Amino acid sequence: MAGQKLEEKIGKRGRAAVVVLGDIGRSPRMQYHALSLARQASLEVDIVAYGGSDPHAAILENRSIRIHKMTQLQVPHGLPKMLYPVILLCKELTQFFMLLWFLCYKIPAPDVFIVQNPPSVPTLVAVKWASWLRHSAIIVDWHNFGYTLLGLSMGSSSPFVKVYRWFEKHYGKMADGSLCVTQAMQHELAQNWEIKATVLYDQPPDFFHPASLEERHELFCRLSKDISHPHGFRDFVSSGYKEMGGNVVNENIFTYQDDSDIRLKSGRPVLVVSSTSWTADEDFGMLLEAAVMYDRRISAILDKDDSKEDGMVSEVSHGEKDCIYPMLLFIITGCYEELQVTIP
Repeated sequence: MAGQKLEEKIGKRGRAAVVVLGDIGRSPRMQYHALSLARQASLEVDIVAYGGSDPHAAILENRSIRIHKMTQLQVPHGLPKMLYPVILLCKELTQFFMLLWFLCYKIPAPDVFIVQNPPSVPTLVAVKWASWLRHSAIIVDWHNFGYTLLGLSMGSSSPFVKVYRWFEKHYGKMADGSLCVTQAMQHELAQNWEIKATVLYDQPPDFFHPASLEERHELFCRLSKDISHPHGFRDFVSSGYKEMGGNVVNENIFTYQDDSDIRLKSGRPVLVVSSTSWTADEDFGMLLEAAVMYDRRISAILDKDDSKEDGMVSEVSHGEKDCIYPMLLFIITGCYEELQVTIP
């Protein structure tokens, strides 16, 4: 029944609004929503979000998509902890009225608002108020639960977290439709929140494709200095960087240039890349422990000592026996702390 009402609302004005209380350039899923609405549904799309990093060129080049950037509030650092609740309340109120201004006056009235959650407060409240004023539908895209993220900094027993959870659940149930990223979240929303959500898995748009050998070569030549620490940190990447002389333009740990041809190196490492917001609910210790277990197992098989100083687990070796067990390069992005772990 709710789905039928939603379909009746969408299409009358031929417009949709994508709302992100964050950096749109770092919200790829919401960018995909905007592209799909513009290309497949032939809707005019307004994106309301903060600035920061630029979205993909496909967003910027699409004539049916317009980006409306809000001003991001900066909270001064070093303030007393006792003022944090007051600052949080003032910030939420300011964001609420700013969102209302953009959603009710700065953009044309849409058929539907598609809003990213979290953050839940004041986003869900502002979007619901705007939908009443503009007679629009709401679809909430559940990426996570906002109250659990707030609980990481304030404690799960904080009264602010409990109030936040009430707002998130109350206004989340008032949406005309819900999307989520996993079946586990779909089950949680249905069982404990009385929200029926549809699982919508991320699928790469057309502009994503496997990188060519030339593109990979150019990328890793450009990143060679960033993923190696030749001054003090001893690992196989830095050792290889030193062997290349540190300034070789046409060679990196994965590829090299032979005349006009780009070739893959034998014995190159396996690259593992993961993004993270580096919060307590992401247990990267499991990955790092698995890497250490792999290192110790291979060291035992190859009869090598993995207890060398300064974090050095293995010297660069090009022996055929070593190549059976590839070296691993872990690069973890998206966090404030810089982390690079290299395990042979």
